[in-house]
Amino acid sequence: MKWVPTRVNLDDHIIVPEIDPNTPSPDQFLENYAYNLSKTTIAATKPLWELHLLHLKTSDAEAVGIFRIHHSLGDGTSLMSLLLACTRKLSDPDAPPTVPVKRIGASSGRGGRWWWWFGWVWVVLGLVWNTVMDVVRFVATAVFLKDTATPIKGPPGAEFTPRRFVYRTVSLDDMKLIKNAMKLTINDVALAVTQAGLSRYLNRRYGAMNGVDKGATEKKSNLPKKIRLRSTLLINIRPSAGIQALADMMEKGTEAKWGNWIGYVLLPFTIALRDDPLDYVREAKATIDRKKRSLEAIYTFSISELFLKLFGIKTASALSHRVMTHTTMCFSNLVGPVEEITFYGHPMAFIAPSSYGQPHGLMINFQSYTNKMTIVLSVDDGTVPDPHQLCDDLEESLKLIKDAVQARGLAKVDNVK
Repeated sequence: MKWVPTRVNLDDHIIVPEIDPNTPSPDQFLENYAYNLSKTTIAATKPLWELHLLHLKTSDAEAVGIFRIHHSLGDGTSLMSLLLACTRKLSDPDAPPTVPVKRIGASSGRGGRWWWWFGWVWVVLGLVWNTVMDVVRFVATAVFLKDTATPIKGPPGAEFTPRRFVYRTVSLDDMKLIKNAMKLTINDVALAVTQAGLSRYLNRRYGAMNGVDKGATEKKSNLPKKIRLRSTLLINIRPSAGIQALADMMEKGTEAKWGNWIGYVLLPFTIALRDDPLDYVREAKATIDRKKRSLEAIYTFSISELFLKLFGIKTASALSHRVMTHTTMCFSNLVGPVEEITFYGHPMAFIAPSSYGQPHGLMINFQSYTNKMTIVLSVDDGTVPDPHQLCDDLEESLKLIKDAVQARGLAKVDNVK
């Protein structure tokens, strides 16, 4: 397969529905509109993208634009780069937005040569061991290893059900405060908040299943022991990390390649009620630090590529589908613009990426934009019938972790850089 030039009729791609300006509940209208979109697919007779422009004032924006793009055109990094290429800084209409880059820490150079060699050998051995164990778990998951059948694990055929998209915007400064106080990354904080929020939500669901009233459910644990709950975490494996300029991605021979360059990481979630909210943070950091010392994403990508070349697209798709159906959810965190941007002159209030068609009953995306973090849920109604409650649990978990940090004097309120 290869890219070929084609003519684009914008009338086939830009859709402006007629909306009653007196719609009683604009937020619910938007939610239902996106839900109905997920019941359909983009016609294969045209390039696989659409832009829906809704003249609808919601609680967060004066109007809404929905880009619907087939995942075959690119992964999250590619599509976010495409979006940013269409935007400009609010403060400078002629300047493209700042492309966030990953900072690489410099080596301190301390210690003797022997200690340096010992440390290097230890790191390499750990990398090899972790990678081997992660690849073994990946293969086992593809063959037989399944997650626990919790209330949020989607049923067979979940990829064919429509999705409800809900989002909640929280303060990125709050997440930075936690990050700086406990020497973490934003990824660590996002995972900690997700683990805490899912634990609260599942505890309530299990309590309801056991006939426990809501008040009692909040006070004691109703969770089964030894829950195996994993997410397929999508990792950008390009040599150049982060969101890239669109021109760089289109240039031949560049490290910032356009397309789907993502590997799978099977990320285990700890589901339990903790008396100390900071325990979620410590567990999340330990999990992510362990995954950083592994080449799991590169090898899972390579395994998928090998299956594609040897056995064809159907077998490669079956492998991916089997891994996903044996896990519970999908999780990702994308870095967005650090300053306010405009889309052809229109200031953007928030960015909320998500997807549908995956065989999970739940997908959680974190997307940063200026000083905000938007948490986006894509849910199967039968699996997560109350997604707004899950958003409440995630938001409350962030607040509890932040309050615990401040109560112990670990950070000042203005420590958010």
